[in-house]
This record gives sequence, C-alpha cells and structure tokens, in this order.
Amino acid sequence: MTETTGSTATPESGNPEGADAADETTADGKLSRRERRRANKADSGEGGKKSGKRAKKGLFARMGIFYRQIIAELRKVVWPTRSQLIQYTTVVVTFVIVLMLLVAGLDWVFAKGAFWLFG
Repeated sequence: MTETTGSTATPESGNPEGADAADETTADGKLSRRERRRANKADSGEGGKKSGKRAKKGLFARMGIFYRQIIAELRKVVWPTRSQLIQYTTVVVTFVIVLMLLVAGLDWVFAKGAFWLFG
C-alpha cells in the first residue's frame, strides 16, 4: 500500500488527523508546499508579482504560443482516409435529401389540408 504525499489522514504524512494546523513541516523536517509559497512571496518583496514561467509575456510572444498550440493540436487530429471521407459525405448528403423530402411531403399534405379546410 502506498502513501499519498500530503495526506491528512495518515500519521506518516507529517500532519496526522487532529494535529495543529499551525505545524507546517512534514515528518522529515522540510517545509510544506504552503510554507514554501509563503517564503517565496516574502522573498519577492511585492508578494503578488509573477515571475519565471508565469510572468506576463508580450503580445507577439503570446500570439506565437497560441499558434504553436494550434499546430500541436492539429497534429493530434486523426484525419479520415479518402474512402472514409467519401463514405461520410455520401451518408450526410443522403440523410439531408431524405429529410428534405420528408419535410416537403409534410408541407404538401398540410397545404392540401389547409386548402380543403378553409377553401
């Protein structure tokens, strides 16, 4: 059985159930993630300013990332073969024609019924 790091339910995690929440160190004496984050904010001075990977990038850098992500997503697409494309197109066109005939037939029937009823 493996232990999940940071679990509050097991005594081995460094924060057993019922322990004081103010104790922020793990069993091996290292700082918890929350304490590291607080320390990093205190070291940066402003606290809210982002740096590194999360820093605000310029317009062209963001556009470049956006287009690189588009290309990466398009590479993941499984493109149909020519025969599959023809088959899918035939099915769609046939379905549209059948529905078009159904709607046209119902329209004709309702039109004849309306002329018969109202003269």
